[in-house]
Amino acid sequence: MSEATQNRRTGAAAQEDPYDGRYDTRRGRRGSIDLRTHGLPDWLDPVVEAARTVRPTQLSRFLPPEDGRGRQSAVLILFGEGPRGPELLLMERAGTLRSHPGQPSFPGGALDPEDGDPRTTGPLRAALREAEEETGLDPAGVQLFGVLPPLYIPVSQFVVTPVLGWWRAPSPVGVVDPAETARVFTVPVADLTDPEHRVTVVHPSGFHGPAFTVESALVWGFTAGVIDRILHFAGWERPWDRSREVPLDWRA
Repeated sequence: MSEATQNRRTGAAAQEDPYDGRYDTRRGRRGSIDLRTHGLPDWLDPVVEAARTVRPTQLSRFLPPEDGRGRQSAVLILFGEGPRGPELLLMERAGTLRSHPGQPSFPGGALDPEDGDPRTTGPLRAALREAEEETGLDPAGVQLFGVLPPLYIPVSQFVVTPVLGWWRAPSPVGVVDPAETARVFTVPVADLTDPEHRVTVVHPSGFHGPAFTVESALVWGFTAGVIDRILHFAGWERPWDRSREVPLDWRA
């Protein structure tokens, strides 16, 4: 039995659940919002452990500037249970957006003042609020269970906190605002770990990075990098051919 499972099954873990779904993202009202691992499916144990132990430098070489520059933001990495087992919720950004147009991504965006302190629960609120605004997700059905170290996206100067969630009560999702989102879709983890769906993207700028060809989409950049590291540190990664390259153009 893993440490994460043991912790969830102890008397301490069985205390009153601090998560009660009282946060109303539409009104911006601050209610109860917390992280908890009690009640998660066992297959998420490796992700819980990875979130607890991973160091920022193990996730990316792009870390938040020490001088505090960068716009605080958050993304929701939402795990659900689909027809083919564990899956992740992704969306495709509208092609007209100024930042990362047309790219598949996690739901998320910049923190608003009402989200609160970016050093504590601000990213949690922002991740849920943005996911609701972009996909129609009902935040009441999401159990947040972990946070990865903040990372940096130099091209857009965002400091991004990845927030991990379990879709314990799935709700309908889809495009809310076509000006922001082109489509919303889920990807089975089995496809993300399949070597046939893994490639290396090469940008004219010289960037090389992991990517996934899933659901008629090329997932690359920040999103693919985080997925790649989660798969690796959760022990789900399968050997794949890193020499299989897909070129990108300057518009990407």
